Amino acid sequence: MAKKRNFKYWVGRLHLWFGLASGLIVCFLGITGCILAFEREISDATQPYRFVQVENKALLPPSVLKNVANKALPNKHNPHSISYQPGKATQAVYYNADPEYYWIVYLNPYSGEVLKVKDMDADFFRIVTMGHYYLWLPPAIGQPIVASATLVFVLMLVSGLILWWPRSKAAAKQRFTLKLNAKWRRVNYDLHNVLGFYMAWVIIFIAFTGLVWGFQWFAQSVYWVSSGGKQQVAFYEPKSDTTKITKHNNVDKIWYKMRAQLPGFIGSIDVHIPENSKASIEVAINPDTYTYWKTDYLYFDQYTLTEIPVKHIYGKLNKAGAADKLTRMNYDIHVGAIAGLPGKVIAFFASLLAASMPVTGFVIWWGRGKKKHDKATRTPSTDTKRMVLAN
Repeated sequence: MAKKRNFKYWVGRLHLWFGLASGLIVCFLGITGCILAFEREISDATQPYRFVQVENKALLPPSVLKNVANKALPNKHNPHSISYQPGKATQAVYYNADPEYYWIVYLNPYSGEVLKVKDMDADFFRIVTMGHYYLWLPPAIGQPIVASATLVFVLMLVSGLILWWPRSKAAAKQRFTLKLNAKWRRVNYDLHNVLGFYMAWVIIFIAFTGLVWGFQWFAQSVYWVSSGGKQQVAFYEPKSDTTKITKHNNVDKIWYKMRAQLPGFIGSIDVHIPENSKASIEVAINPDTYTYWKTDYLYFDQYTLTEIPVKHIYGKLNKAGAADKLTRMNYDIHVGAIAGLPGKVIAFFASLLAASMPVTGFVIWWGRGKKKHDKATRTPSTDTKRMVLAN
């Protein structure tokens, strides 16, 4: 007679096959996520050229630092941006899509001294990031693979919670407790299930924010729900009025203007240099350099210095709606920075557990299969043998 299959049986089958299908990628994403959780802290501790002594002197304007950086990288175009932050070296960022390159020239903003010329494609954390996002494959190939594995992992978390959910109070007491003094198989089981339950709520947030990057349909759906049914305005760069071309160095004027409006400012100010005659001057002002979502993005006509308003989410923070702010927060939620250092610690351990879950889950599955095999091939007991001989 065929055994009746209940709902939890089929959930268990899905959980198993989802785990086998995505386990290796999920483990890899968890390990690289652990490494990236404290990227900024590790970089600050191991890269002294990122810092300068604050001096009672005037800072060199963007045009001067741009010329110094161009001499340090003579085969590249003008820098994409010049970034200032008190106590930090100014960064002249060179980024281009075709041909693709990414360099940073670190400069002393008071003297113009070149502190470091760095090819970011050879940077350890940059390499790990590319693996975490794309598995070191072309983005058009790697990103869908990572996103699909993440989506499968979310379904695994949901199915795991269904399987774990206790049916009685006695079972609940057992499933909420981690028994470290038990046999290793039981410890492995508890690591997978008990810790999995406690951390699943954090891991789901990390996975969801990853899906926002991975699938456009997911990002648009999250925005649509959080905005009450509105469509997100796609990013665009406002254009300057080319009928009023001048030869003045207006990038420096905008930079001086921003500094005058922010006396004693301890955040970061990034000035984006126009890449062509139509582009605007973008200024990014971040009052909290530990996160990114609070940044104000302002755009100015490079000839008239008139501020150009924008309708997409990367404008002024006080003009952003709830859905816009949620989208801005996506990265900071993903790495835990939204909750400061404690949030990063939680994200680190959540990523570590996510990396371990395919391993502990595989051990549970393998152990059950081995137990069934041993039971099927077990030799008859002595009493059974005697009964056979007696007959």
